Amino acid sequence: MTQQPFSRPGAIDLSGLQAAPTAGGAQPAAGMSGAYTVVVDEANFQSVLESSMSAPVVLAFYSGSRSPESVRLADDLQGLANEFEGRFLLGRVDVDVNPKIAQAMQIPSVPLVVLVAQGRPVPLIDQVVGVDDLRAAINQVLQQLTTNGFAGRHQPRAGEVDAETGEELVDPRYAPAQDALERGDADGAVAEYQKLLAANPADAEAAAGLAMAQLLVRTGGVDLNAARTAAAENPDDVAAQTLVADLDLLGGHVEDSFVRLIKLVARTVEADRDQARTHLIGLFAAVGNEDPRVVKARRDLASALF
Repeated sequence: MTQQPFSRPGAIDLSGLQAAPTAGGAQPAAGMSGAYTVVVDEANFQSVLESSMSAPVVLAFYSGSRSPESVRLADDLQGLANEFEGRFLLGRVDVDVNPKIAQAMQIPSVPLVVLVAQGRPVPLIDQVVGVDDLRAAINQVLQQLTTNGFAGRHQPRAGEVDAETGEELVDPRYAPAQDALERGDADGAVAEYQKLLAANPADAEAAAGLAMAQLLVRTGGVDLNAARTAAAENPDDVAAQTLVADLDLLGGHVEDSFVRLIKLVARTVEADRDQARTHLIGLFAAVGNEDPRVVKARRDLASALF
């Protein structure tokens, strides 16, 4: 096990990299394969390195043809990435598929595990070790970084995909909340998502899940027709309007839900306006901040406010 710095520290120059075909002529499929794991290729390598500016990145270089043990090492690291819940992001680099990355990083052999913090790569492990030794090495380095004030966390990424069915597997961290939702226990789901956010406030998926679970709590047992009648008769009643907005969202009428509350924000003032705005932002979280309907509604909300 080595912990000596590279002789060439700093950012990696990938300006000469171009997409390299696989032996069969097809480009490997790159993408997320775990909550805190990303399959690295030449297209996303620089962005993975850049993500080390906010929290550590661990790169696992492996080759199935030259060192099957290096693949197992990468698998063990993937399990640890989930275990550490965002304290580091694992980047899996198949050197057979990405020889130019290996060349740019001056990888002498596999297996090799490299820590990248704030853009600076440092070799961490250059031999096959057991998962307990891996955990100890990662934990030691993370403690050192935390002592030096570098203690950021990565947000979870997409879940793993079943190789046979193509379906996304449930991240085990979210299983208790999703189990609660499946048995109709919205309050239980709220509690589970709140636990996740207490552990990692940057967990965007947990925040979205919490917003949706809270929506289910608010709408539980509500008479839809009575709610709509009350909203029609009291157009400036914030509670009545937000309840119908919740019901619209739950029924799939996302744009109608947003428009209702944006119009309410435009015609109310002070506490009522702030309550309507805050409720709308919560609905944005439930839908997902990257959703184009949310992006448009955010612009419309800004216009209504200013």
